Amino acid sequence: MNFHGKDIKIFSANSHPLLSAHISERLGLPLGRSEVKTFSDGEISVSINESVRGSDVFVVQSTCDPVNNNLMELLIMMDAFKRASAARITAVIPYFGYARQDR
Repeated sequence: MNFHGKDIKIFSANSHPLLSAHISERLGLPLGRSEVKTFSDGEISVSINESVRGSDVFVVQSTCDPVNNNLMELLIMMDAFKRASAARITAVIPYFGYARQDR
C-alpha cells in the first residue's frame, strides 16, 4: 500500500504489540521488522531490520506504565527511522503520558 506515492510501513514498539498487529491486519499491511533490546544498564537499543528509505513510517507505542521507559523507547525508535532516511515518521500514541501536567 502506498500513500502519496510512498510506501507505508507500520512498526510496533513494546507497549502494545497486539494493537499494532490488529492495525496492520486491518490495513492489510505486514508489520515492520524491528528489534528493541535493553542493555544491562537499562539503555535501549533499536534495530530496524528492513529498508524504510523514502517510506511513510507509523510507530505504534503507548506511553502507559512504565511511562518513562515507553516514552524513551518511542523517541529512540523514531531517531532510528530518521537515521534510516524514512520520508515521514508518525507516532501513533493511544495513551499519552504526561498529557495532564498542566492541570
